[in-house]
Amino acid sequence: MSGHSTFEPKNPALKWFESRLPLVGLIHSSFVAYPTPRNLNYWWTFGGILSLMLVCQIVSGVVLVMHYTPHVTLAFDSVEHIMRDVSWGWLIRYIHANGASMFFIAVYIHMFRGLYYGSYKAPREVLWILGCIIYLLMMATAFMGYVLPWGQMSFWGATVITNLFSAFPVVGPTIVEWLWGGFAVDNPTLNRFFSLHYLLPFMIAGVVVLHVWALHVVGQNNPTGVEPKSEKDTVPFTPYATIKDGFGMVCFLIFFAWFLFYIPNYLGHADNYIPANPLVTPAHIVPEWYYLPFYAMLRAVPDKLGGVLTMFGAIIVLFFVPWLDTSKVRSAAYRPLYKQFFWIWVAVCIGLGWLGSKPAEGGYVIAGRILTIYYFAHFLIILPLLGLFEKPKAIPASITEAVLGKNKGAAPASAGVSAPQTKG
Repeated sequence: MSGHSTFEPKNPALKWFESRLPLVGLIHSSFVAYPTPRNLNYWWTFGGILSLMLVCQIVSGVVLVMHYTPHVTLAFDSVEHIMRDVSWGWLIRYIHANGASMFFIAVYIHMFRGLYYGSYKAPREVLWILGCIIYLLMMATAFMGYVLPWGQMSFWGATVITNLFSAFPVVGPTIVEWLWGGFAVDNPTLNRFFSLHYLLPFMIAGVVVLHVWALHVVGQNNPTGVEPKSEKDTVPFTPYATIKDGFGMVCFLIFFAWFLFYIPNYLGHADNYIPANPLVTPAHIVPEWYYLPFYAMLRAVPDKLGGVLTMFGAIIVLFFVPWLDTSKVRSAAYRPLYKQFFWIWVAVCIGLGWLGSKPAEGGYVIAGRILTIYYFAHFLIILPLLGLFEKPKAIPASITEAVLGKNKGAAPASAGVSAPQTKG
């Protein structure tokens, strides 16, 4: 395969170090000579974008911690102090707050791409599961971080979400008391959430290392879903992928900067600029936008325990997608029926997000129930049955054949073998 590491240090000091800890050789083989499928499109740049955003969140978070005070009587004022008195504090705080939204935008696109091109299929099941674990850790980290400003929406969001655990029989009240550190959301709660919010990003970074390691073991998927068969199917990661990733990162940072400098509070809630008051409940308690689809599912079920199980089940079902999808073909480019159902499912997710921002009444609740049922039906019914009844298009024999066929104006699938793939 092209791109195998040929790194041999010339400098005597570097040669001495490399013979004892081959760190530079590892970097060279992983990010310079690593063989990359030649047909990757820009949807694959979001892995690099996510790594960039993780570093951005950790660095900006560490700086904010230097000025933040995790106490119920001082937390809100300390955030205002950062915004008003700390040099460039407003910028660092907006970078961190909006960076969370940018992080979730990138991760949702990354996940949708993986589902569309079948990046969860064998031999990449562990890679997919690690990605789902990162997603769960991200959701926990973002929730705890949203509580820290100790505004009205922070306080009441923490109260509502932590109270959900009380729905579990026997252990529920104990879990809630442990989360609160007492019998109400108060200073111990804020301290616990602050500690975990600071710790979890480093856990995310550790799982990201495992995620990248697993990726380098099994190799990258590609738009055709065909495994590289020769050196012609791959190119070295540097400069080909690094240039494309770099361009994608710059475009994403421009999008980020637009939010940052023109509409920094657009994705937030105005009530969070009011200090937390346990005696005044906001008219509408809503979570951050990236939780809204799950919030809609929670409210769609009339039973509290059923709603909590549905909400968590919507995430847990993602872990089992590699086994729920029975098709032998990876890419939706060669699965005409799956492609249609996939886009319907994406529309359902967007619809659930919109419903989650609406009051839990009337037609909104009915629509939420319908979309929730379809969400689970997509994974539990449609995916297993499609693998049995769908007739996929002909698959190209190699990545090179697909690329050259497309360049010549021919359909990539028409020149390939008709037998379905045996690898995931």
